[in-house]
Amino acid sequence: MEILIKIIQLLLSLSILVIFHEMGHFIAAKIFRTRVEKFYLFFNPWFSIFKFNFKGTEYGLGWLPLGGYVKISGMIDESMDKEAMKSPPQPWEFRSKPAWQRLIIMLGGVIVNVILAMVIYIFMLYTWGESYLPTSEVNKYGIAVDSLGMDMGLANGDRIISIDGQEVEEFHLIPITLILDEAKTIQVIRDNQLLDIHLPPGSIGKLVKHKNPNFISARFPYVVEKFKVNSPAEAAGMQIGDQLIALNNEPLLYFYEYIREIPKLKGEDISITSLRGADTILVSFTVPEEGVIGVYRISPEEFFHFNTREYSFAESIPAGIVKGYRGIGDYLKQLRLLFSSEVKAYESVGGFITIGNIFPAEWDWKRFWRLTAFLSIMLAILNILPIPALDGGHVMFLLYEIFARRKPSDKFMEYAQIVGMIMIFALLIYANGNDIIKLFN
Repeated sequence: MEILIKIIQLLLSLSILVIFHEMGHFIAAKIFRTRVEKFYLFFNPWFSIFKFNFKGTEYGLGWLPLGGYVKISGMIDESMDKEAMKSPPQPWEFRSKPAWQRLIIMLGGVIVNVILAMVIYIFMLYTWGESYLPTSEVNKYGIAVDSLGMDMGLANGDRIISIDGQEVEEFHLIPITLILDEAKTIQVIRDNQLLDIHLPPGSIGKLVKHKNPNFISARFPYVVEKFKVNSPAEAAGMQIGDQLIALNNEPLLYFYEYIREIPKLKGEDISITSLRGADTILVSFTVPEEGVIGVYRISPEEFFHFNTREYSFAESIPAGIVKGYRGIGDYLKQLRLLFSSEVKAYESVGGFITIGNIFPAEWDWKRFWRLTAFLSIMLAILNILPIPALDGGHVMFLLYEIFARRKPSDKFMEYAQIVGMIMIFALLIYANGNDIIKLFN
């Protein structure tokens, strides 16, 4: 069921993005009175799921969910319709329009995707506002780190002050800041001393492969909220509201410590010391073979103050535009990592399985729209890359025509389209091949 929910979210998100992207080309073409022969969501080799004609354009739904397309008259595109190019140019064809009009038509999809991301951010801010955990709040108890965090030089209990001397206000942005800015140092307070931790060579590359933002997490006390059915801890006398402070007489004050230690004690007798008001309580029991004691903790929000801001509709507009602009900058930084010798981000390039897995296993509209906005920015940037067969390839040749004052030949455009399609299919095979290899590994 969880996989089905992910698939439905992925298909819905891609459908929204493809329809708006192609609509950008469609609207621009119509403005300049250029005939659009087809408008398709998904590709339709051999057959379509359904199709209909309206005012000279065939609209349809294909069966291959790798994107979509609009077929514009008089243009060499992925349809590779070379026969139509042999006849004399007609006034309604793409090739008959001035270069600046053709440039706008080709940029239409990218422009609409950027606008769509900003509009989504605007309505998200207006509907849900923004809430985040300040890094200063986490510093009440310090951080918990896994083995990667320790390899990077961090320690449990560190209080993060800055990265490369720059404060990171939102705690959840620390991992992405380390990666995108290819950070060299982290400033922390440890044992009341300010330390400058120099990240070992290759740390950012390991972090990219790690793919788990919880290499650092917020520490907080373990206070009982409720019990699982047949909880051995409850049967031994533990009660709601107890705060766990020791395991087998060893002081353990934080939730993450119990999560790490108790699974190691399967089938063993243990004792847990808790605070109950002013009293200290000791309970003893055997850890089940599942390695859990059936105790749910209270929410971290009980220990931290989350910063929350509500937006009026007027306030959400500039804030959403800024958020979209920052999203573009962050994704450009991610692309830069592909060429980093340290990070080797190309090893982490993924296809549809990777994209599908970023969606949650349960339906969450807030996360769905946030991910759709991100994917809209990603689609815009990838499409504007100067690769033949992508919008950016057509833009590149149109800019050449504008400055050189002569068109590339139809034969050249035909060959360029073929080369571009080969490059795109090779990338698709590589990315989705990476996904399959990761599944087997």
